[in-house]
Amino acid sequence: MSDLTGFWVVAAAFTTVTAYATVPTPLYPLYQAADDFPVPVVTFIFAAFAVGVVVSLFLIGHISDWAGRRRMAVIAMLVSANAAVVFIVWNSVPGLVVARFVDGVSVGMLSAAATAHLAELRSNARPAETPVVAASVAGAANLGGLALGPLVGGLFAEFAPDPLELPHAVFLVLFVGAAVVLRHVPETVDTSASHPAYRPQRLALPAGSAAAFTAASTGAAASFALFALFTSLAPTFLHDTFQVSDHLMDGATVFAVFGAAAVAQVLLVRVAQRAQLLVAILCFAIGLVSIAAGALIPILGLFVVGGIVAGAGAGIMFRSALAAASALAAPDRRGETLALLFLIAYAGLVAPVLLVGLSLPLVGETTVLLVFSAVVLVATLGAGIAMRRRSPDAAAHDGGTG
Repeated sequence: MSDLTGFWVVAAAFTTVTAYATVPTPLYPLYQAADDFPVPVVTFIFAAFAVGVVVSLFLIGHISDWAGRRRMAVIAMLVSANAAVVFIVWNSVPGLVVARFVDGVSVGMLSAAATAHLAELRSNARPAETPVVAASVAGAANLGGLALGPLVGGLFAEFAPDPLELPHAVFLVLFVGAAVVLRHVPETVDTSASHPAYRPQRLALPAGSAAAFTAASTGAAASFALFALFTSLAPTFLHDTFQVSDHLMDGATVFAVFGAAAVAQVLLVRVAQRAQLLVAILCFAIGLVSIAAGALIPILGLFVVGGIVAGAGAGIMFRSALAAASALAAPDRRGETLALLFLIAYAGLVAPVLLVGLSLPLVGETTVLLVFSAVVLVATLGAGIAMRRRSPDAAAHDGGTG
């Protein structure tokens, strides 16, 4: 298999894994009805996924630098397959927590490895091409998959028999098939070379780039915090605040948010990073205000449109953070640096969702949403401004206007 073909195979596999991560989103109301658990439990089930991602990134997300990108991708597929089996055979609350945790382990294992693998395969196939293209495909595979998952889950929930089992069975087949195909993708790491003794992910910033990496990782975490809101609680808001009972609408709303993120990445791929970050900041500000206003009034259209606009901003911000981290990383430690970025980004999923889950029994859903939106907006503004100052084209801009 050629490097270019392998590039698209890895992108497809990455998309499949991230899509499965959000397939359960529109199914949560069905799980609630089947097992009779309250809304805060949904947030803890979702948090189990995020914890799985963070634990995986900390313990094994970086070892593809010496264990091999392809090997880690194949293992990640098999771990996802195991998550699907747990979903099928054990769909009470304890089983959902275990399945989501296992699925998170797979995503954490694959995120840094696949992103680095895509960059290296593309570089081998197209040496003269800018690294932004590979970063864009990696970002689109990540966010595009997260976008497709809720739509797929919503379609199963609304139209298919056995919606709590059939989607997991379908993805189980996809994961096994992907594991077989990935075995033929070119390896980009010399796995025969000597390597350091195993250790967990070192929580160290790239040498000489602490401020730039901190800004990028904060932007990534803020982006993922927005995604966490929609993947964990969007169906609840739709059902309780807006009286929507259509499961396909649940999935379509989350799909629209993540889809906007993926599309924005593609549309702005040729735009200077400094300009992209300005667009991201504006989208976040407009989107988060609209989400809060839509929930307060309440107006469903304003809530959904706000999510789409903020989602576009999150997509641009995340891709910019990914490109910045890749540029800061030493070639032989790219997987480690990206693992740290994803570790911080997925922490943006864990903390807000857990806090929301703890707050819901004490205060109303709308109050939680308002506070959440305000915190994410402040984090985004700070990270976006700092990233603009350190963007590759900032020096040229300053030189041309000074």
